[in-house]
Amino acid sequence: MDSIPRFSRETSSRSCLRYQEVELFERLILAIGTRKGLFVAESSKSRRKFQLRGPFFPGVGVYSALIDTRGKPRIYASSCNPFFGMKVLVSTDLGKTFKETKSAPEFPKDDGRAMANIWSLVPGSGKKDLFCGVEPAALFRSRDRGDSWEMVPGISNHEHARKWHPGAGGLCMHTIIRDGDRMHLGISTGGHYLSEDGGETFTASNKGVGAGFQPDPYPEFGQCVHKIARHDDAPGRLYMQNHGGWGQWEGPGGPRPDIGVLRSDDYGHTWYSIAKGLPSDFGFPIVVHPHDADTVYVMPLEPSTRTCPGAAPAVWRSEDGGSSWKRLARGFPKKDSFFTVQRDAMDIDELKSPALYVGTTTGQLWIGREGGEEWDSVFDSLPPIHCVKAAVV
Repeated sequence: MDSIPRFSRETSSRSCLRYQEVELFERLILAIGTRKGLFVAESSKSRRKFQLRGPFFPGVGVYSALIDTRGKPRIYASSCNPFFGMKVLVSTDLGKTFKETKSAPEFPKDDGRAMANIWSLVPGSGKKDLFCGVEPAALFRSRDRGDSWEMVPGISNHEHARKWHPGAGGLCMHTIIRDGDRMHLGISTGGHYLSEDGGETFTASNKGVGAGFQPDPYPEFGQCVHKIARHDDAPGRLYMQNHGGWGQWEGPGGPRPDIGVLRSDDYGHTWYSIAKGLPSDFGFPIVVHPHDADTVYVMPLEPSTRTCPGAAPAVWRSEDGGSSWKRLARGFPKKDSFFTVQRDAMDIDELKSPALYVGTTTGQLWIGREGGEEWDSVFDSLPPIHCVKAAVV
């Protein structure tokens, strides 16, 4: 592999300032979305003990949550039920109580699509702005903290939109990344879409992103992107967990190895593999260290079963932007462990020595202290976990 450009430490002053500011705060909040409602966990910044609240909206699946720290902290969460419909709920007291926003995203009556799930909630540019990615894949925007929503036509009515097909988890818009006038979207299965005009227009930007399940290994669109991540101090760089696991494929087109973990250095216009050294290029989440754009984490899974390779879970960390990888497993079970970690079920806090959080489909929430060097189980018996969000407030 050619030498991969590294993040310059000289540009890290914003990150240093960010964690110095975070260190002034006292509480760590986790929003944990599960198959049976939302839980909120709170700890001091020592992270020795966590107090658990919930479940809120019990019995309903929660696939997306946002801890919005712009001004007074707010916790947003989706609550999506085929009988009671789509809801966005908000807490202004750090998860002690929740109420519904005045409305939730919905397609126009003559659109022909029906809302099935809410997969992503992120802050917009204004203090009251929110963006929301839904299933079937479409983008919505709120300018009033979720009380009203408008569809973003540039992607929701894109010429490709009616040609996208659902993956195993549905036709979901799960990743929304904002960077000034740029916006990156991850769609399963649609691929990576890029706007460079503030969300007015979007272009499929998948050069180098493979698709093992299509006759054409590198189509214009239709890839099953699993997650995309970036760091503010290296805005042109993006990391992607794509649908890999095709290295042993014997069908049409032959094997397609190392298409699952990718990197872009040109704002997502082109992508290349950084999967060498991992036990599997299949996985769902990908997370970047809050203070170092060269440090990135993935959770490899067996492609056939979506469980831990060798039944022994581990998070893998690269400290050189994907040139090499290290296995982090101290504290995890050494054998007979078959859980799955979904695309939004891994996150990292912004304390000076950050910890990672991993939620499993078997209901455990794990904490990886010292950047993942040591793992402990925080909660053992939650419902299956869909998403985990961490914030210091």
